[in-house]
This record gives sequence, C-alpha cells and structure tokens, in this order.
Amino acid sequence: MKNRQFRTFLSALFAAGLLTLVFGLGLFRSADLALSDALYQERAASDGKIVLVGIDQKALEVYGPYQQWGRNPVAEALEILNASEECRPAVIGIDVLYSGESDPAADRRLAEAAGRYQNVITACAAEFGSALVESGGDYALSPHSVTAFSEPYEALKTASTQGHINAMMDSDGILRHHMLYLTLPDGTQIPSLALAAAKVYSGGNISEPPTDGHGFWYLPFCGTPGDLAMISISDVLSGTVSPDYFDGKIVLIGPYAAGLQDSYVTSADHASPMYGVEYQANAIQALLWGDYKTEVSDGLQLALLFLLLALGFFLFRRCRVRVSALLWLLFSGGWFLLCLGMYRAGHILHVLWVPAGLTVLYAVCLAVNYVQAALERQKVTNTFRRYVAPEIVTEILKDGTDALELGGKLTKIAVLFVDVRGFTSMSEQLEPKKVVEILNRYLTLISDCILKNGGTLDKFVGDAAMAFWGAPFPQEDYVMRAARAARDMAAGSEALSEELLKTYGRTVSFGIGIHLGEAVVGNIGSPRRMDYTAIGDTVNTAARLEANAPGGTIYISRAVADALEGRIRTTSLGATIPLKGKKEGFEVLTLDEIL
Repeated sequence: MKNRQFRTFLSALFAAGLLTLVFGLGLFRSADLALSDALYQERAASDGKIVLVGIDQKALEVYGPYQQWGRNPVAEALEILNASEECRPAVIGIDVLYSGESDPAADRRLAEAAGRYQNVITACAAEFGSALVESGGDYALSPHSVTAFSEPYEALKTASTQGHINAMMDSDGILRHHMLYLTLPDGTQIPSLALAAAKVYSGGNISEPPTDGHGFWYLPFCGTPGDLAMISISDVLSGTVSPDYFDGKIVLIGPYAAGLQDSYVTSADHASPMYGVEYQANAIQALLWGDYKTEVSDGLQLALLFLLLALGFFLFRRCRVRVSALLWLLFSGGWFLLCLGMYRAGHILHVLWVPAGLTVLYAVCLAVNYVQAALERQKVTNTFRRYVAPEIVTEILKDGTDALELGGKLTKIAVLFVDVRGFTSMSEQLEPKKVVEILNRYLTLISDCILKNGGTLDKFVGDAAMAFWGAPFPQEDYVMRAARAARDMAAGSEALSEELLKTYGRTVSFGIGIHLGEAVVGNIGSPRRMDYTAIGDTVNTAARLEANAPGGTIYISRAVADALEGRIRTTSLGATIPLKGKKEGFEVLTLDEIL
C-alpha cells in the first residue's frame, strides 16, 4: 500500500511538472489569452464624458476621399467646437498625425485653431525596431528601441500639447495593453494621447497605472466596438450638432471608416475591429476611473499551478470516478471564480492554465478504464448519432451491437410529417445559394424541435421531414412529445416567415400531420446499406394528413386526439378531408392548442 501511494505521488509530481513546463513554454498562450479576454473584459456603461467625432463614411461621401481633405476641415471643426466662450470641450484630442507642412494657409489655420484655447492635444508616433542600446558601459541589442519618431509640424507642435498614438498588439495580434509613456533615445518621455487628455480633463489629479518593464499596462476596455457615442465630423461642420453638446467633455477626432486603415482587433471583441479613436477613448475612460489591473508574475503562477496539478492528479488516482469528477468540477469552477474575484480586486491570473491542466490529468486517469468500452460503443454511436435524440442513443447503447442488426419489431408509435408550404414557388424566384440557405434554416428548426422533444428524426425528403416517438424504446407521454414538437415548429416558423417577408417579400409556413398507431420499427435495408426507420399504415396515414394540411395548420387523427383528451384543444373536420388510401369516415382534426 505504501509503495502504491509512493508511486502515485511520484506520478503526480512528474505529470504536474510536465504540464507546468508545457504551459511555461507558452504552447497554449493564444488559447489562454482568448479565454482570459472572454472572462475579464466586461462591458460597462461609460459616464458620457467622452464623445467621438469620426471621420466616417458619411463625411467621406460629403467631402470626398480623405487624402484630398487637407487640414482645413479639422481646423474648421476646432473653430466650431471652441467658438463659444461659455461652452466648449474641456479637451480635444486629434487622433491624426500632422507631421509635415503642406498648404501654408491651412497649416496656419489649424495651428491657430489648436492654440486658441490651449485645450487641444495633437498626435505623435514612433516606429520601433532592434537597435544597440548602451547599458552600464556595454551595448546590447534591444528589440523595443525607437528607430523613428514623427511629431506635428512646428507651428502645430508649439500651439498644442502632444500625446503619442502608438498601439502595440500582443504576440497573437490582439490589442490588450496601452503604452503609457513613449521614451525617446534621448530619454524624453512623451505621454500617450489618452494619458495627456485624462490629465488635462482632471486637472492633473489622476493616478497613473502600474506598467511593466516596457511601459505597458493592461487595459480594461469599458465597451466593444461601436459602444461609445460617435458623431460624424460632417455633422459638426454643417452645424447639425450644437456645440453645447460638447461642453465640458473630452472630444476625440479621428478616423472612423474601414478604408482609413486605423482599426485593431482588441481583447474586448475578437470578431469586430475597434477604430483607433475608440481605443484611445477606452484608455481615457480607464484612466479616469482608475480601476487598474496588475498581471501576476508567471513565475508565481507556475509554482501555484504545479502544486494544484500535483494535488489534483494524486486525488484523481486515489478517488472513485464520481468523486474525481466532482473534484475536477470544483477545482476548475473554483479557479474561474478565483480568477474573476482576483481580477476585480486588481490582479490578473491565467484563466486556462489550472482548468486545462486538471482536465488533461483527469482525462489521463480515466482513459485506461474507458478505452475498451468506448471502442465497443463507437459502432453503435456512429450509426445512430446523426438522426436520433441523445437520450435515445444512450438507451440503444445499453443493447450493445445487437441494435445494429437488420430487422424490426411491431411498436405503437406517434408519427409526424412536416412540409414547408410555399417553398417551391419561392425557390423559383431566388438564387440557388439563397434557396439552400433558407432551406437549411427551416430544416434546422425542424430537427431542433424534434430532438428537443425526444423524437427520432427519421429522414429529410426535400423540404419535408419525418419523425416518430415511442421507439426504439418506450417513452413516457410520447404522443404529447410529438404534439409539442409540432407546436414548436409552427411557432418557430412564424418568426422565420416574418424575416423572409421583410427580406424577400414572400413567406412560407409548415403543414404538419400526426397519427398514432402500430408500425414496424428497426433497421431496414441490406447489410451494406440500412436505415433505422418505421414503415406501415400508421406512417402512410401521417403522411396523408400532412399532405392535406394547409400552411400553418396541424392535422391530427382521432387516435391522437383521444390519447391527449383533456390536454389539447382541437377542432374536428369530420370526414371532410379525404385521405388517399383511407376509407370514408376517417376523422381529421386540427390541433389548436396544448393546454
């Protein structure tokens, strides 16, 4: 017993050490960063102190390509914003680099407008690369050296305050950090445009965030792209927006159109790029709030990771499966909660390391016991998983590979047929790609409703589908499950139809039929090609009911109505609906409501 415990202890140390090394080498860095972004970056309503004036598509349509603008439009915008002595912005940041002289009159006008009230911050920027840097008498190659620096032309530089607009992505191409100061080769430090704006707005009463060795700090974004209010510069120039709106606020002027190539993928939203002026606004808001975050050193986190993984592996090996599963859930869930709590307290931990490491160890401990069982069950799973509800797959697996043999059995089932009314005529008016897209949406709705209610999706035939309940194993209340699936389809089709009506001016709906009775259910076909299906008069009758049901109507038989008596509301159509292959007197009802 002691030897076994000792071997388990050594195995725990080895496994924990190996995984710690893997995470320390950064092999899962991108996944960890993505998960951290999803957990940490929470949207928060800004306090309305920041307004974006965008050089957007609307302005480009009014004033032409941006390359032809010159400097007069921005100069005029500054004049309008600062026109009134009583109301003007507290600070105006220009997220556009005016580094060289162009038209003398326009240059002079912009400089005069920027210097009139001393509330304008203009942009400067640096280029980074590798260069030899002296340190203690020795020279070393630094990859973060400033190799070039661009600042406003002399008149504009004299008339305004400068702030750098450099945005530096992480190694995975995501913008998460903000460079607080730009240090030039001569030692001069230039604040970021965001820091300069925040200091002017707060009168210098602002605490600076802690930075790493390269001057960066982790930026908690307050919103995703498009969250902050944006006003087109064309509306400012045309007088559509009153200058009173900008009174006492921080106004940022910058590109806000895709063609101007000033956007970044940020940790706030990996799907939609954020314009540079929005990024500056988020940094300003974070500085004003002062809610700074510090990234805990990797060394400390790796040490903690090693201890937790070693403990987890030891417990997984010692405990039963259910207990191990509970421990894995508690450890992993607890780590997520700890990360979130630490983040709100101002400390950033790697979100993925502990849960991923524990998951790997838990899987390793279970693998030996489950490999053989998984192989035996794989054949059954591959056959049924595409057209049977998950709970049905589970039940079939209990029978083992016998469930894969040809043959069927007589079973009482509820059969549902559904068809998309009006789809054929609509498809004649649309492109094939659109037809397939719309059809897939309807078929997805149908399959979701069937599987959600525990049915077996037998087949798709064009824009129609067949499903049944009560097989391959008895189901509680299986007739009501079929009725609910039909009701869900009808309700879901209404929303889709409204969308199609708005988009294409046409709509479609479902015709549905349900019948209850005995049918042969099983694997039918040949050893080389078989289908798990149901055949018989019950199936044919359900198909006839669906074929006669108008769009938006659910036809059921008297057998279904009797099985659900007192639980549904129906309208009897008597024998007025002739069904092909059925004798006269076959009663058809509409399912109006499930009580």
